[in-house]
Amino acid sequence: MTFLDDPPALPGFIASARSRAVSAGVDASEYDAVTAGLTALRDWPAAFRRTGREHLEAGERAESEGRLVSAGEAYRDAALWFHFATTIPHPDRNGHGESADAMRRALTLLDPTWERVDAGEVVGTLRRPAGVRRPPLVVVIPGMDSGKEEFVSIADALLRRGLATLAIDGPGQGELAPGTAPRPDYDKVTSAAIDAIADRDDLDTGRIGAIALSLGGFYGALSLAAEPRLRSGVLVSGPTRLDWDTLPPFVTETLTLRAGDADAAREFARRIDATGVPERIEQPLLVVDGGRDVIPGATNGEDLARHAPRGEYLLIPEGDHLVANARWTWLGLAADRLARHLTGSDQ
Repeated sequence: MTFLDDPPALPGFIASARSRAVSAGVDASEYDAVTAGLTALRDWPAAFRRTGREHLEAGERAESEGRLVSAGEAYRDAALWFHFATTIPHPDRNGHGESADAMRRALTLLDPTWERVDAGEVVGTLRRPAGVRRPPLVVVIPGMDSGKEEFVSIADALLRRGLATLAIDGPGQGELAPGTAPRPDYDKVTSAAIDAIADRDDLDTGRIGAIALSLGGFYGALSLAAEPRLRSGVLVSGPTRLDWDTLPPFVTETLTLRAGDADAAREFARRIDATGVPERIEQPLLVVDGGRDVIPGATNGEDLARHAPRGEYLLIPEGDHLVANARWTWLGLAADRLARHLTGSDQ
């Protein structure tokens, strides 16, 4: 029996995923209505993709009537529903491409200066704050089952503080997930993303930071340790090591799907080990964890913060994974911190 076929897993997963979806921008009441109709986790992708298509059609109607802001908002909603259709280990992976396409349509209407960055093994969404000639840049790094579309609201918080954002998908993530496998040496992915924008004269590429979330927190730690062009970092709910034999089925089955098979997933998990990494992180670093974010087999980021020369640790006792149920306790602080380190001013 797989995670998808375990009846008791359904209510628990609906409850645990709710704050993550709502904090990303999914309407809470609509989430409750859609998930209330589920009788098995196997039905999750179909229900979420159907809801995504409803928002997509609403956007197309609004666009045809010239209501462009409403159209953009509907496309953005569609992108989120399509994305969250992919966050369980299910063979239906069509939502990845649908999410990316819908978000491109949304940004074309809501933020028409956005650009797609394509560097082969990494793709990204580049956005710039209005009225800032050469803004610093923050790379937004997703995790195991997330992607650049999920964290558009985090990018919005950074943009409001005068920072450009490059939200990326690397191997095994977002629109690159079908057909690619995650790689534990993710610092090379981050460096490739920075290389892709390094020669631009409309960004201050001498002032680049990173915010990295969930498994992306491990990726971000590696990137900060290896990439001198990064000058500040925030890691949220990132593990410092994984123990395959004690990880819950949701994690092992998700990694197996994304890595290609169980052997590749086990080897991937073995290499998620930050031993020796924090001592090499010389940049200012904030590590954020939730006190209720306890995943068997995953070690949280406290040791990383304690051993990084300029590390600080923020534990939100009531926080769940991504501290999504208490985002107000850390997002503004984290965005202000990045702005201060990259611009030299508090925002």
